[in-house]
Amino acid sequence: VQVPEGFTAVMSATSWEKQKDNTFVFKMSQPIPSYLIALAVGDIVSADVGPRSRVWAEPCLIEAAKKEYDGVIEEFLAVGEKLFGPYVWGRYDILFMPPSFPFGGMENPCLTFVTPCLLAGDRSLADVIIHEISHSWFGNLVTNATWGEFWLNEGFTMYAQRRISTEVYGLAYTCLEAATGRALLRQHMDNMGEDHPLNKLRVVIEPGLCGVNPDDTYNETPYEKGYCFVSYLAHLVGDQSKFDAFLQAYVNQFKFQSITADDALGFFLEYFPELKEKGVDSIPGFEFDRWLNTPGWPPYLPDLSPGEQLMKPAEELAELWAADSLNVEAIEAVDITAWRTYQLVYFLDKILQKSPLPEGNVERLSKMYPKISKAQNAELRLRWCQIILKNNLEAEYSKVKDFLHSQGKQKYTLPLYRAMWGGSESARALAMETFSATAPQLHVNVQNYVKKILGLEVAE
Repeated sequence: VQVPEGFTAVMSATSWEKQKDNTFVFKMSQPIPSYLIALAVGDIVSADVGPRSRVWAEPCLIEAAKKEYDGVIEEFLAVGEKLFGPYVWGRYDILFMPPSFPFGGMENPCLTFVTPCLLAGDRSLADVIIHEISHSWFGNLVTNATWGEFWLNEGFTMYAQRRISTEVYGLAYTCLEAATGRALLRQHMDNMGEDHPLNKLRVVIEPGLCGVNPDDTYNETPYEKGYCFVSYLAHLVGDQSKFDAFLQAYVNQFKFQSITADDALGFFLEYFPELKEKGVDSIPGFEFDRWLNTPGWPPYLPDLSPGEQLMKPAEELAELWAADSLNVEAIEAVDITAWRTYQLVYFLDKILQKSPLPEGNVERLSKMYPKISKAQNAELRLRWCQIILKNNLEAEYSKVKDFLHSQGKQKYTLPLYRAMWGGSESARALAMETFSATAPQLHVNVQNYVKKILGLEVAE
């Protein structure tokens, strides 16, 4: 790949070298499916953050990227290898994309592309990368053969991500994070309707199928309902170490192949003949066929009760803030300085559910917790902006505007436009003003989704 002077090309490849005339030569020694072939060109530089990892970013971001990820990635990789077998891709590098990148991350082998939103400045979102690292086994090494079975990539990856997270951060925190995921699934199914055909794990995407845009299959269902299905398989086995061994065998059996759900589930039943004999694939209400082909809420939900020890204090604090007269003493007695991201997220989700709060409470909450109201962490910023809108706190509208001007990630952008559009006159005006200012810097898909929310014409 020949690029202009001053630019660097990078690729999802096992080796690269720069030759004369600013030409970069890449080799990929492993077979990969075509959607994982990725190329980026820009004014980018790199810094090492581990024995087999470096970060790539624009020069203005490289210091922040190095600080955020130094030493972190190797720890996650080592745990992944312990659980799922060898990491076969050689390097694990990360490229920080421009702010308009619409996704959290894209797991291109050897070189994951991520949103710069991960640079919170305090490593509080570093664990988001565990998901992309988990794709090194589930998705990149064993791949769904069709996009109608996207859950094979994402459900297994969510399960793997939470296994790594449990090893690194403990079960309570992982259950709390999974509870946040479950809440997103609930929200998504409420938005779309539970029996929407996209809420099946096996989605029919046919050319000319009226009304199904393949982009819309990218939603919470393959991730969180897929996670529930894999958790259900683990529950059938009933022993974590046996199920971990199965996952290693699964990766080994199908590595460098594209497979269907029938391949995966068939292998599961062969691997556990005693379960096959018991007919676990057709237990009434939990049939594998029902999981795959019936839309709606997962028939089985993994037990997230170990997260209670972190959820309870967050729920109780939210209760205090929702009261008509604030019990300041009780509020001040709760020290949130040690709370990690998902405990704060859980607290803010509860505040959002209880909003609008009694007059003046949100302003006081904002003053009392600058760690939240002035956060640089994008997950906290999203929720704080949603709370501002739900409580129509016009004094803090600028925070909504700043956040939407600073990034174009779909997961953050669409909920805020929905909240503005469902809010007051001034919130709707804010939506129109912000969109007309930022539309050119948004990915075209995100532009079109926002246009739909705002009732604007979408160009075909």
